[in-house]
Amino acid sequence: MRILVLGSYAPSLVNFRGPLLRAMLAAGHTVIAAAPDLDADTVRTLHDMGVETAQVPLSRKGLNPARDIAALAALVKTIRGIAPDVMLSYTIKPVVYGSIAARLAGVPRIYAMVEGLGYAFNGKGFKRTVLAVIAGTLYAAGMSVCRSVFFLNEDNRNFFRKYRIISGSRRTCLVNGTGIDLDHYAPAPLPQDHAQAPVFLCIARLLREKGVREFAEAARLVKEQYPAAVFRLVGPFDRGVDCVSEDEVAPWRAWMDIPGPSSDVRPDIAGCSVYVLPSYHEGVPRTTLEAMSMQRAVVTTDAVGCRETVREGRNGYMVPVGDAKALAEAMMRFIRQPERIAAMGLESRRYAEERFDVHKVNEAVLREMDLL
Repeated sequence: MRILVLGSYAPSLVNFRGPLLRAMLAAGHTVIAAAPDLDADTVRTLHDMGVETAQVPLSRKGLNPARDIAALAALVKTIRGIAPDVMLSYTIKPVVYGSIAARLAGVPRIYAMVEGLGYAFNGKGFKRTVLAVIAGTLYAAGMSVCRSVFFLNEDNRNFFRKYRIISGSRRTCLVNGTGIDLDHYAPAPLPQDHAQAPVFLCIARLLREKGVREFAEAARLVKEQYPAAVFRLVGPFDRGVDCVSEDEVAPWRAWMDIPGPSSDVRPDIAGCSVYVLPSYHEGVPRTTLEAMSMQRAVVTTDAVGCRETVREGRNGYMVPVGDAKALAEAMMRFIRQPERIAAMGLESRRYAEERFDVHKVNEAVLREMDLL
């Protein structure tokens, strides 16, 4: 069969969907990966894997009706040219416009994956309410043509059903995140001085709802009592209403390392003692899975998606969303009882092997899509 996989961010086709694309190829299918702004490195990597590529005119962010309608028309033309038997889309715009375009283009089997609720569905105020109504309406339109919809956590699936974004009769499939390649993210020894000078790492885009402000404040509080502790925030600045500005981040550098984005996070994780993600909401956080696979204890929030990654008191701790003091206290528990760092790291790896093995996740996806 010819399978089209449509995303909104080109590098994710390799970094997040690479194992799934390989599984599709191994099952004997022709695979075409499509996204806007396909860069040369991504295209080269996909072609080396044996995956065909297609450029699509789709903006990642913002709502511009005229531009989106034009993109929909172009998508229909592109998809007709590809002539897939099956299409899988992920993230909101590919799910909405890609699914509708696929139906108009005559694709027989259409699937979608919801990776998280995103900015529109989280927060309060008039603007967020309007955005949520618009996003919900668009999602409902896209999902109405899908044979099945994948969700990464039960909370998101329940939310979509509660607000009738997806009909009760629409088939859904719950999978354990995007999965993690346990060999690629192999266990790494802890830093030699992790008991005396533990390193707490957060990998995230610098967005408010990733909890980076809470991480910075918690780091400052911990440093006041334990000056030897090290805090590192790895990730790019972003654009949009939820972004944290460079001016705001500048003072944080007094007590925290902020080296910028990383093309390969494995050395960053290997260099840390404990992984921290104080996000407000996720599907299932990819960076946390990477850290778990590399045998690191976790501190995260008791939030949708994030709570999927922690067995409380076994491989880490959960704290309330937006609570920098509780976050600081959770990190100080590792400083006061450093033996927990290694013990909980081992439990993280066991949990990753048990639940998040990418091969198990991809097998579940392919079976749901009748591709095995």
